[in-house]
Amino acid sequence: MGSQQRVAAGTHILALPMPFQGHINPMLQFSKRLASKGLKVTLLNFTDKQWSKSAEHGSVNIELIFDDTLFSAVSGQEDDDIMSGYAYLKNLYAAVKRRLPEVVAKHGESGYPISCLVYDSLMPWALDIAKQLGLFGAVLFTQSCAVNQIYCEVYQGKLKVPVEKAHVELEGMPPLEISDLPTFLYDLENYPISLSLSTSQFFNIEEADWVFFNTFNSLEDEGLKWMGRQYSITPIGPTIPSTYMDKRVKDNKDYGLSLFKPDTESCMDWLDSRETCSVVYVSFGSLSTLKEKQIEEIACGLKRSNHYFLWVVREIEKEKIPSSFLDETSEKGLVVTWCPQLQVLAHKAVGCFMTHCGWNSTLEAMSLGVPMVAMPQWADQTTNAKFVTDVWRVGVRVKVGEEGIVAKEEIDLRIREAMEGETAIEIRKNCQKWEKLAKEAVDEGGNSEKNIEKFVAKLAT
Repeated sequence: MGSQQRVAAGTHILALPMPFQGHINPMLQFSKRLASKGLKVTLLNFTDKQWSKSAEHGSVNIELIFDDTLFSAVSGQEDDDIMSGYAYLKNLYAAVKRRLPEVVAKHGESGYPISCLVYDSLMPWALDIAKQLGLFGAVLFTQSCAVNQIYCEVYQGKLKVPVEKAHVELEGMPPLEISDLPTFLYDLENYPISLSLSTSQFFNIEEADWVFFNTFNSLEDEGLKWMGRQYSITPIGPTIPSTYMDKRVKDNKDYGLSLFKPDTESCMDWLDSRETCSVVYVSFGSLSTLKEKQIEEIACGLKRSNHYFLWVVREIEKEKIPSSFLDETSEKGLVVTWCPQLQVLAHKAVGCFMTHCGWNSTLEAMSLGVPMVAMPQWADQTTNAKFVTDVWRVGVRVKVGEEGIVAKEEIDLRIREAMEGETAIEIRKNCQKWEKLAKEAVDEGGNSEKNIEKFVAKLAT
């Protein structure tokens, strides 16, 4: 153990993610990085499911807090998503406010007192609780810097909503059409809670002791400069398991705490039998729900492309697949309800990733050098897709047709564009560049790595 690790060993951090898969993953990975520096780290996850109370994920201790009040006021709101969302957020705040002091007190009595709370930026009120408990507060923004810049400009009143202009010009960004903005900015009727939640990230940010972003300098240089003029920020990403990056964190092969059980053996055996860059991997994340018509068009588009495909269709979505599709494509494709995404993206057989462009999936694809077919659904995904295609140039984006449906012909065309010909060659070349830069950021001497080391050193003093 090095001198810094020996000093840090007496420092205990509590990590508090928003209890959704896309927020848990980066928080847990950041926690593992901190633990690898010698800190004691406990990740606290609130759940409405009666799971085991604690578990070990490498050197990070996981405390799962079962709280049946999380959905106590939600069950009667099935026909009103807005009221249901308000109720859940209110219950989450109440649960954390009630239980967090208990957790801090328990660890203080055990001889490992907590000195700092690292919390998700969508839970800004957690900072007030931390300060009341005498803790340092560090906030982690889990979305891209570009998306957070947009929300920040709305918060500051520089960008008015709902956005009605055809084009928006923001400093350090390419010209943005409405379809490139987060959906919360122009569809207020469907997303009233989400916009206020996204802008509330900034209301007490100046009071945080550290402000972390899950990105890296070379990827979002202009955005980080703009954000750095507003607040004191620190990029620490990409938060990808070390096995796929710098290989310096022991036994850091996956995220852990998966909401779904992956069909790992079937996926990897199937990929092992395919040639290099011959497979289209298709997944739209843990939250997106596609219309039956859209799933039909994806199925037909995959079939038309005549490429091998591995398609993740969650259990609740399986009935939307055309009845004859699986039989007709049994020689070409494999459909699973969940898969080990990092292992899949790292496999030599995968030629491109058809994705919703959630920030975690986007960072994973870029860090592993995989071209993307961008098919964003909502929230920040539309902005991520814009940068994937027009700024980083690591993918192509589908065009949306009538009734918000992407047609099978368009899906076929974009898959071929990403897999075949001159465009595919250029995209793959760009992917290799960003893969190298992503790994350099977290490797020894990289900007993100140095930022993490400075944080550990400051806490350990």
